[in-house]
Amino acid sequence: MAQFYIVDAFATEPFGGNPAGVVWLGDAEFPNEDSMRRLAAEFRYSETAFVRRAAPLSGIFETRYFTPVSEVDLCGHATIGAFAALLEAGAVGDGGSCTNRTKAGDLAISVTDGCVWMELGAPKLLGAVPDNDELYSIMGAARSEGAVAPMVSAGLPDILLPVTDEAALAALNPDFGALAELSERLDVVGVHAFTTDAQDGRVHTRNFAPLVGIDEEAATGTSSGALAYHLYREGLLPDGGEITFIQGEAMGRPSEIVARAGDRVYVGGRAVLLAKGELL
Repeated sequence: MAQFYIVDAFATEPFGGNPAGVVWLGDAEFPNEDSMRRLAAEFRYSETAFVRRAAPLSGIFETRYFTPVSEVDLCGHATIGAFAALLEAGAVGDGGSCTNRTKAGDLAISVTDGCVWMELGAPKLLGAVPDNDELYSIMGAARSEGAVAPMVSAGLPDILLPVTDEAALAALNPDFGALAELSERLDVVGVHAFTTDAQDGRVHTRNFAPLVGIDEEAATGTSSGALAYHLYREGLLPDGGEITFIQGEAMGRPSEIVARAGDRVYVGGRAVLLAKGELL
């Protein structure tokens, strides 16, 4: 019988980070797609991960990710939550590594002292947003002179929106309908806004993805990986260097996401298990 978990990912205490649903299927096959989507809608979290072992006793796991409205190729926080749940279930071991087979490719997972590290998809610069003035207007933000928002993928394509400081980040007020239309037109998941000008010296972020049913998200692993790759390309992060992103403050769910970037991108974090049970 399948087990489910409710997990706060990128958190060290309950009710922080980003909650996700996790369904551990063991060696069973995935349910049909409509059932997984409906179950994700029932959980009501931004993403639910469905995980099965690819073969008995193997170190390869297959994962599919569903928002309440659609399937996505990859989800960072749900992956962190899923493998924290598998650690609790005894399906993976602390200090070990395994492979997560996703629609974004086969990605490496490792667990060290309870911290889950995940490899993201091959990072790619997809170009710049064609009309930055339109983008900043949709986001309710002032565009500083020469500011350009790149589109970057580390498994999922995102727009990375630079803003001047923490006050500008907190003041963002997107037109969600227009943002969903723009995201569909540019074939991206959403917008990951960030500032490198924060009082604590860390990079603070907010993420908006109304096209896939997520107005705002408290922790976004794939977008954090894309941002780490962008900062690496801009010379702001050394090859393989580690950076911590702070997200979710505007939602009252502060999250810490650690990333490493170079030719490959990795994100890591801890998770807190809130509940588990059996699916009937």
